[in-house]
Amino acid sequence: MAASSESVGSSPSSEGWSKWQIGLAVGVPAVVVGGYLLYKRRKNKKSDKEQSSNGAKKKSSTGEDKSVKDKLESQNDLEKELSPLETAQADKNKGNKYFKGGRYDQAINCYTEAIKVCPPEEKQDLATFYHNRAAAYEKLMNLKMVVEDCTEALKNNSKYTKCLMRRANAAEQLGDLTQALEDVTALCILEGFQNPKSLMTADRVLKQLGQSKAKETYANRKPTMPSKHFIRTYLKAFTQDPVINEARTLDQSSEQNGETDIPDTDSPYYEALRQMKAEKFEEIIPNCTKEIDNDQSCKCVEARLLRATFYFLGGETEESLADFKLLTEDDVNKKIRVNALIKKGSIYIQQGKQTDGLDCFAKAVRLDPDNADIYHHRGHHNIQLDRVDDAIRDLEFAVSKCPAFAASHVQKSFAEHRKSAEMIANSGAKIPLPQTVIDSYKNNVTMFPDNGDARALYAQALTDAGKFDEADREFEKAIKLEPDNATAMVHRGLLQLQWKQDVEEAIKIINQAIDVDNKCEYAYEVLGTLEVQRSNMQKAMDLFQKAIHLSRTESEMAHLYSLLDAAHAQLKVAKNLGITLPGPMGMGMP
Repeated sequence: MAASSESVGSSPSSEGWSKWQIGLAVGVPAVVVGGYLLYKRRKNKKSDKEQSSNGAKKKSSTGEDKSVKDKLESQNDLEKELSPLETAQADKNKGNKYFKGGRYDQAINCYTEAIKVCPPEEKQDLATFYHNRAAAYEKLMNLKMVVEDCTEALKNNSKYTKCLMRRANAAEQLGDLTQALEDVTALCILEGFQNPKSLMTADRVLKQLGQSKAKETYANRKPTMPSKHFIRTYLKAFTQDPVINEARTLDQSSEQNGETDIPDTDSPYYEALRQMKAEKFEEIIPNCTKEIDNDQSCKCVEARLLRATFYFLGGETEESLADFKLLTEDDVNKKIRVNALIKKGSIYIQQGKQTDGLDCFAKAVRLDPDNADIYHHRGHHNIQLDRVDDAIRDLEFAVSKCPAFAASHVQKSFAEHRKSAEMIANSGAKIPLPQTVIDSYKNNVTMFPDNGDARALYAQALTDAGKFDEADREFEKAIKLEPDNATAMVHRGLLQLQWKQDVEEAIKIINQAIDVDNKCEYAYEVLGTLEVQRSNMQKAMDLFQKAIHLSRTESEMAHLYSLLDAAHAQLKVAKNLGITLPGPMGMGMP
């Protein structure tokens, strides 16, 4: 239109108009008349052209207006055709483009618009919009908003696995381990416990949560004495403990003289020895304290060693360490000092202070390199620390220093068993347990036929070798030698499960173990685990709580809290998802 308009007033018309002006200026009538007629004619032509041009312009303008109007009407019709959900999807798609381009704030704005216009009944789409916004917040490290948006997404789609993992990771970073555990538990259940990444996350969170709870509970726990069988086994693990040996000597002297007890004396220390023989362990510490407080006592140091030992057994570690610190000074008798260093080292290792603990053992070796107890107990702790080669070396030393020491022979066979089992596991091949390991246990039984632990560990080796019938007979002999050996009974129960797949019989035998020793923490742990396998989560949690109450170390307590929290999380998640847990489960198993 502009070009058309501009072409109407071009040079020919201007040239004609200048001739008319010239004629008018001359003033000649003919020219005037001629000029007037020329003007008239020109004017009429111009008028016709302008009318034609205006007509064309009007026509062109009308056509353009109609085209714009059609476009606007078409656009309005298109907008009218988009539903709220389609508009929300368009906003989401725009947000996705911003997200891919790293423009996370703009992406968040688009996802927010999508959430605003999306109909509330479109739950799956709403879940996606919230989750996408959470992903953008995650890029900006706004973890609080990640959790909030994932929570909204899961309200609309409770089985949104990507969202569960994203909220679990954010919650873990924020320190909300309970929420992280519930989310990763839900994820594991929905994935059928088949995703290694999810299982590793669950294991990591469980350990963190268990350690956190154990630290608080252990610091505020009420100390309690372990079972009589536990204490008896612990005391037998020393060949050079001066106090225990004194009690043994007095006991043997009493038997030779036809007496049935340690000689009567007014000394509280000897009263403590009588109580130790009678297994009245709770009364030992008060009597030792009386002896220590007596300024005239000649058994003050021995009484302090005995008290420190039972403080340790009862879980009163700070009191125990205070006594052992005094007993490891340079002026203390060497035998007492070495024994105190062994027990002090054990406490440090149980507390996770491995360097301090091993340093105590090294000092003990320098003081008395021929003391078998040092190598025996350090070997035992090296097994716990997964230093199996060091353990074998220590236990070989212990055996060489005291060949009649049954406990060292048994521990050495166990260390060799552990090493072989690890090698088989690492190879990935189905290799049977080496016969040399079984023979080692069998030799222990031959040398020490009345040692219940030797037979119980031999039975476990036979179980690993698949010789179930022989294993069951050895467990029976071990329990006959030590009727209150609850640990052996628990392993015999597990044998029934592995051998005959008889869960009910296994549970029956383990309950019998609790009947003979209601302080056997291991029995409650295994029984709770079996109840998890059967999806009896509430019963399992009750059993884990009992085991926690009886645990002697913070690390044991942390492990048990992990089992408890795993069972609790599975129970809660199953309820929230409205599903029934199948058995066996894949998480929370030792």
